[in-house]
Amino acid sequence: MSGFLTTHVLDTARGQPAEGVQIALFRLGETGAERIARAVTNADGRTDTPILPAAGFAPGRYELVFSVGAYFRATGQAGAEPMFLDEVPVRFGISDASSHYHVPLLISPYGYSTYRGS
Repeated sequence: MSGFLTTHVLDTARGQPAEGVQIALFRLGETGAERIARAVTNADGRTDTPILPAAGFAPGRYELVFSVGAYFRATGQAGAEPMFLDEVPVRFGISDASSHYHVPLLISPYGYSTYRGS
């Protein structure tokens, strides 16, 4: 069985999923970062499909970049420019090619947290 990668975004300031957040996934290598996927969160704060499905899943170093600034502007939470948070990069490693990796992001205009979920 091959693994896959999923993510979702929760707006802790509003207490709801963050819809419309653009996400880019990069594979990090010796020569730099290669963007391998893009997605936008749905009404549940999730992507409609795994951001890295089994067909492309492989051990290595990765980075998810969440464009939260546009989301905060759209929801009236932006505050003064420049915003405190605009893009949130999360770097992580995948070591088990057969596991499901889940990397959620919990956001507010002035902070965020992440963890390896299930």
